Amino acid sequence: MSFAEQITNNPKIVGGEAVFVGTRVTLRTVLASLAEGSTFEDLLRAFPTLTETHLRAAVAFAAASALEDQPTPAVPKIS
Repeated sequence: MSFAEQITNNPKIVGGEAVFVGTRVTLRTVLASLAEGSTFEDLLRAFPTLTETHLRAAVAFAAASALEDQPTPAVPKIS
């Protein structure tokens, strides 16, 4: 499963913000909550439409985004 299968953008849902498929819960809300210390259990209680798969997709998205933001390694010079 790809995290992209769990996240969607639709202009008719929450103004086009990234949400989890089948919900109105935004990716931003989940990532901010995790950053503030919420656990998966906390989020599943707070947002009953979310699944553990959705939450794992959020973490995978964040990891992929972090990789994209890494600096490109320097190309070694050939003398």
